[in-house]
Amino acid sequence: MSAFDNITGPLFLIGYMGSGKTTLGRALACRLGCGFVDLDDYIEQTAGASVKEIFANEGETGFRMRERKALEDIVSMKEVNIVACGGGTPCFFDNMEYMNEHGTTVLLDATLESLNRRLTIMRSNRPLIANLNDDELAAYIVKALESRMPFYQKARYRFASDRLEDQSQIDESVDAFLKIFIKTIE
Repeated sequence: MSAFDNITGPLFLIGYMGSGKTTLGRALACRLGCGFVDLDDYIEQTAGASVKEIFANEGETGFRMRERKALEDIVSMKEVNIVACGGGTPCFFDNMEYMNEHGTTVLLDATLESLNRRLTIMRSNRPLIANLNDDELAAYIVKALESRMPFYQKARYRFASDRLEDQSQIDESVDAFLKIFIKTIE
């Protein structure tokens, strides 16, 4: 990823679920013509099961062990330049230190309002929040962010990710991201 200034190894997009890691990551990879992996998708492919099924059959501990192995696999792949991590990825084992050592981490920082709106829409696909009502979801987001922020704050960079609601906003966010992180676009 020679176009990135001061970035070596994969670019790890981290942040809470619903912060836009996959949306922004795919758009960046498309614009730059580089490799992209969504960590949850990779885990599903290697496990032959959905994240929901892995949580049901192996619990969160089993999923987190698979997640760490997936990080190690991806770091060794030369064709992968951008990685959208799961919201909890930085919070387990020494994953945050591992990602900072082997690549560059960027925290996608979305407001509580954006997270609540996005997660309300997609909650049925998220095992940790699927059964929460609207009030419980809002409280869960606040509590989870408080516990995860010490890990998230270890990211080398931060990027506001509220503007990813439609293609126009995605394009604007990619432009803004590239202005911050790209020296020259090849």
